[in-house]
Amino acid sequence: MTSRKPLDPKVIDETYGLEPVFEPDAGELAGLGEFVTVQCPYCGEAFETAVDLSAGSFQYVEDCQVCCQPIELMGEVDEGGRLVEFTASRSG
Repeated sequence: MTSRKPLDPKVIDETYGLEPVFEPDAGELAGLGEFVTVQCPYCGEAFETAVDLSAGSFQYVEDCQVCCQPIELMGEVDEGGRLVEFTASRSG
């Protein structure tokens, strides 16, 4: 019996025309972003949310996962695609 070397998942996907499988790695979202901890400016509770870093710096509104109040999330992304500054404030 011969032992075979496992194939690279990317090679398998390309060979069979498959879409890549989402496999989070230590907080990273497959190169698209990362999870950040947000402290709600209304209720004070902390929760984690995913932010998309693929388009560079961002500003958008997301509801608190605890009290449902709107929170404005702002992030600065450097040229290397890394999050360098993140703030969460009351929206409005």
